[in-house]
Amino acid sequence: MSAIDLVSLRRAFEEHGVAFLQRFVALRSLSPAFDPTWERHGELERALELAADAFSAREIPRLAITVSRIPGRSPALIVTVPGTSPGTALLYGHLDKQPAQGPWHDDTDPFQLVREGDLLFGRGVVDDGYSVPVVVEAIRALADDATPRPTVIALFEASEESGSPDLEAHLDANAAQLGVPDLVVCLDAGGLDTRRLWRTTSLRGNLVVTVSVAVLDHGVHSGEAGGVVPETFRILRALVDRIEDASDGSIRIPELQAPVPPAAREAARRLVGIVGDPFAAAYPLLPGVRLEGEDPADRLVRQSWATTLALTGMDGVPSVPEGGNVLRPSLTAKLSLRLGPTVEAERALQRLIEVLSADPPLGAQVRVTAEAPAQGWVSAPLPDWLETALEEASQAAFGAAPLEVGVGGSIPFLASLSRRFPTTPIVATGALAPTSNAHGPDEHLVLTQAVGVTGAVAAMLAALAAEREGRSA
Repeated sequence: MSAIDLVSLRRAFEEHGVAFLQRFVALRSLSPAFDPTWERHGELERALELAADAFSAREIPRLAITVSRIPGRSPALIVTVPGTSPGTALLYGHLDKQPAQGPWHDDTDPFQLVREGDLLFGRGVVDDGYSVPVVVEAIRALADDATPRPTVIALFEASEESGSPDLEAHLDANAAQLGVPDLVVCLDAGGLDTRRLWRTTSLRGNLVVTVSVAVLDHGVHSGEAGGVVPETFRILRALVDRIEDASDGSIRIPELQAPVPPAAREAARRLVGIVGDPFAAAYPLLPGVRLEGEDPADRLVRQSWATTLALTGMDGVPSVPEGGNVLRPSLTAKLSLRLGPTVEAERALQRLIEVLSADPPLGAQVRVTAEAPAQGWVSAPLPDWLETALEEASQAAFGAAPLEVGVGGSIPFLASLSRRFPTTPIVATGALAPTSNAHGPDEHLVLTQAVGVTGAVAAMLAALAAEREGRSA
């Protein structure tokens, strides 16, 4: 493949990729953390079947498809395409989704694909359903052009939105088949806009804990008990204050913090000089609401390196119309902490549980449960042949050089693979941008970005084959 045939890639994505995404968006393949009865519902299995069908339908030579099943864990799809040249590339995506909170624009159904020009709206379309047609069409393009290509192993898991608690088990169970790849490409990332190719240089870790506070066997009249019986929300506030300073959002627990490398601050300043303030218009702020951070560069650093707390769910609180003068017997909150990339997630989780559980205010019953911690990640430098492939792919697709950025999200897969294959170059890229609104309403994919990413994957595969052929010559 002497040059990326973007016209053919666009045509293939229009004909096959969009059709796949239409069927994928319709699935309610919620991640196990959001659907404990996922096995009975069968939506994750249907997502894997749909992805497998997308590969089979494109008649890729010598294709082999297997489903990794481990009792008590979500399944994973492994697609293997033997190469025509030396080398092996491991490509990653995921097929589980977040719940579809609303409202979505124009009262559209989040589980029905809506197209507006080059924008495709629907739950899971960019996080991470598009990864399937990207891999399919990249491999198909190389095969059609008779370009030498390495062996490709594509792994699609179904627990990423739950923190990938099942991924390590699948990696262990399929270690012989996966081998030691020469390149890993993660297609669950992106950058600050959709006008060029982006490479993720760091990811934050993630802790998710549920904190339950109970003081009564049942609710009681607030007039009779107020001032005597502890109020559950006040106890929750006191517990959260142990973690975070409410005045500025800074984290109070040292084990949850990571120093920001000077190079990360300098990189943020350089990026702002190129793309401007990436967050100025990225979020639907209400009039008068100000972004945090001293300036655009500081906000980039905060978004990618600061440990931050968010309350993402709460039970035990009636709606405003239903709220009476009653002291609630209990309250349960779900807290999500994004950790700096170099924070040790396991150690941070243990310390967080200790802080929340110690000496409960006024003797309240406090119970803390946790999801599997997600470790952060920092990329190693890429070899020259890979940097060149990304440069040429971005210039061909967008007429702009690729850029690098630290990202505030979490992809546990990358930390897992970095531990297993410490010398393998890892590229985290994709079509996500701050405006994509993954996890929120109006999640959408920019079709031109997806096509550009497909071209970049094809270019990296061709470059790996050429590099390995040159090494063996």
